[in-house]
Amino acid sequence: MRAGRAHRVEFESAGRDTFMENKAPNDLEWPKAGTAPLRVLVCGPAGVGKTTLSEKLVEAGKPIARDTRAASLELRFDGLMESGVLGVLDNACTTVVTPDGDFTICDAPAKASDTAMLAAAASMSDVALIVIDASNGLDHRAHYQALISSMLGAHQIVLAVNKLDAVDRAEVHFDQLRSQFEEMAKLLELQVGAAIPVVAETGENVVRSGGELSWYRGPALLEQLAAFEKPAEAAGRPFRMIIQQMEGEGGGTAELAGIVSGGKIRRGDEIVVLPGSATAQVVGLATPDGEAEGVVAGETVTLKLSKPVEAAVGDVLAAMDAAPSVSDQVAAHLIWIDREPLLPGRVYSIAVGLQTATATVSTLKHKVDADTLEHQAAATLEPGDVGYGNLSISRPVVFDAYTQNPDLGSFVLFDKITNAAVAVGIFEFGLWRGTNLQWQALEVEKVARADLKGQRPCVLWFTGLSGAGKSTIASLLEKRLHALGRHTYVLDGDNVRHGLNKDLGFTDADRVENIRRVAETAKLFVDAGLIVMVSFISPFRMERRMARDLLSRDEFIEVFVDASLEVCEQRDPKGLYKKARAGEIRNFTGIDSIYEQPENADITLAAGDLSPDNLVEQMMRELQLRKLI
Repeated sequence: MRAGRAHRVEFESAGRDTFMENKAPNDLEWPKAGTAPLRVLVCGPAGVGKTTLSEKLVEAGKPIARDTRAASLELRFDGLMESGVLGVLDNACTTVVTPDGDFTICDAPAKASDTAMLAAAASMSDVALIVIDASNGLDHRAHYQALISSMLGAHQIVLAVNKLDAVDRAEVHFDQLRSQFEEMAKLLELQVGAAIPVVAETGENVVRSGGELSWYRGPALLEQLAAFEKPAEAAGRPFRMIIQQMEGEGGGTAELAGIVSGGKIRRGDEIVVLPGSATAQVVGLATPDGEAEGVVAGETVTLKLSKPVEAAVGDVLAAMDAAPSVSDQVAAHLIWIDREPLLPGRVYSIAVGLQTATATVSTLKHKVDADTLEHQAAATLEPGDVGYGNLSISRPVVFDAYTQNPDLGSFVLFDKITNAAVAVGIFEFGLWRGTNLQWQALEVEKVARADLKGQRPCVLWFTGLSGAGKSTIASLLEKRLHALGRHTYVLDGDNVRHGLNKDLGFTDADRVENIRRVAETAKLFVDAGLIVMVSFISPFRMERRMARDLLSRDEFIEVFVDASLEVCEQRDPKGLYKKARAGEIRNFTGIDSIYEQPENADITLAAGDLSPDNLVEQMMRELQLRKLI
């Protein structure tokens, strides 16, 4: 991951004090329409004085009631809004006009658990102001906030060493911290913005240099912030517009509305609609102020096209000569915000702008140590972890690298059951295999194969604790179906682990991958026209839902083989419960690994009360009622 580069500007402050003396904050001019203040994210844990420092910066100028740029977050991390992130950020941000420039000061959350809030705020900021207590120095929290900030766009970083009065305002102490900061900046591939000694309580070095820190010869904090360059405006990027509204449905439309998120568009320009390939010429632009010859990033517009095109809400309009990427396999950085860990292979929902799909982290390549930036091998991500890996998405999505267009370069992952946001991330590039593979159409289809066998193919998914009787019931049922001339196959948990899944263990992550592979295999067998019996503990509801979603509605039948833990332990046909209780087996379902009982199984078998033969009879009746035999 390469971060953007900031630079340090040395300048003389002559004349600025005179300006401040002759012009009070209330007499300052408001920002010109269309200009964007430099957004400063003030970071630091509780107790370091960051709120006091923020207040001193705000007091230096004339405040403006509302920061209208915050609305851009709705597209960048769409979905976090439901958790109230935007409202909290609005309340934490104040825009001010000062003699040194226009600034939006945002007070970042202090709690380490507020990772989502920190990520959202960093994605909207130009500069990160890291505040530390001189007595405590650069700790893990400071390193982490610098990593997140540089990763999500606040590429210019200032270190404010506060409370120097507590260490006798010692220059040598500050020099040690500045040296550590320079090392951190090198790791982040940033040029040092500045390390500035301050006493926020008294205002020393906050707005102007001086006071009892006379040994410091550099600019004050506000002066240094004014010296930073604003990032390139979105208008300089290639044209992008996410479709938010359209006139007409079916058969195409010639009017598409949205907010331009990058570049500019003029009457006569050629555009392409993605992920499709329709093209058209722009023949008119309607804005809230009337017809226009052209619009730029940030403006709302309805484009009138030369011909109807096939499009949908969430699709992306782009310049013909600078189109974004379209792929279902993408390399990405992840910031995990959920309390439960990431399980690679688990299916999550994904939102990219207004595009939605399902996605899995197919490969987790590493996680990042915030203190050293070392890449560490990882099988999962814990709350707050930053990682890097490959995403496999259920359909091609339109995206840019985050550094090129943050609105199309960012995404949110959601839990498919609770709909809670579990991660935010940024795209790096599309994988080659996501663009060079196409589905090969075959001459013989599933229906033809099933008709030849005279049956309706389906998956009978047997789930339950070890020892409940899943394999016994599946084997006896197959024998009955075979006698009726049905074409069947049993995928048994133990048997599959001898071959296809022999490389997997029994951690939660391995169990997820175990079921993913089996579900894909079962889908192929159904495509071949078979009745497939899958006998796996499959302890997690999420993965059973994933398996169901792979098939048509009437092709997946979840069968809960219901036997209590006490009954299964009494049976213990393989002696596994005894070993688990003795600590000889770890991650054993029902003992030290959870089993999530089905909430609405299609068929429930009372395996703790009835014999296997009686349960098979029940299954035969169920299959007859469903006209599967």
